[in-house]
Amino acid sequence: MTEVEKYTIVFLERTTTKENKEKTGGEMEDKSYIERLMEFGLTRQEAGIYGCLISEGKTTGYEVAKQLGISRSNAYNSLASMTEKGAAYLVEEGTTKKYVPVPLDEFCKNRIRRLEESRRWLESHMPSEKDHVEGYITIEGSANILDKVRNLLAKAEERVYISCTRNYLLLFVDELESLTRNRKKVVIITDQPVNFKNARVYIGNNRGMQIGVITDSKYVLTGEYGEGSLNTCLYSGQKNFVELYKSALSNEIKLLAIREEKTR
Repeated sequence: MTEVEKYTIVFLERTTTKENKEKTGGEMEDKSYIERLMEFGLTRQEAGIYGCLISEGKTTGYEVAKQLGISRSNAYNSLASMTEKGAAYLVEEGTTKKYVPVPLDEFCKNRIRRLEESRRWLESHMPSEKDHVEGYITIEGSANILDKVRNLLAKAEERVYISCTRNYLLLFVDELESLTRNRKKVVIITDQPVNFKNARVYIGNNRGMQIGVITDSKYVLTGEYGEGSLNTCLYSGQKNFVELYKSALSNEIKLLAIREEKTR
């Protein structure tokens, strides 16, 4: 067993009480906690140490190493790295060096602020982008698909058509509500009733794992998303492909409208 595996197990045992397991869903939630911290620039070991600092308070590298079952050199190297990343403060008490965690909210906001500053710099210094013909792009992975859908919705200027199961639809509530607030046309095809003010909703058959989005009649994303699926979607701005998918969706909407009219 590696030191990283060892400290992860120790961290989970130390930070997961019976009460916390009932509240958070147990060990899976703790692993997710470490992984979320890693998204803010910490390594897996640093994320575990951060959790240790949170639970233990002001402590030395020696005590961290002892608590997590890792070598002192690894503990001190990680703590030094964490101070540089803004996740921990060094407190000198005489000849003893101790560390305290930067409050989680402060740490996260600082990282986001720096990333925003870097984003603005990159945008202002970005080299000229070469014109290219829009092709067919395969997007894999649930997180990447979610990001692409959210970006498509955020950039929509006039209209959005989205087809997916109700459970998936709920992942995009903020983006869809923002569109309707800004008086942009939103048409939803789903399999269970949903309430989106100023959006046109059609209830059809079970969507399963299929998801499809058209924005401004210019861009299409379609494919499978969700647990147990391939988590693969095709994205394109090719006019012929967009028109083809738009036509298929339009025909389905017409059939659903006829069915809706008959049930009134």
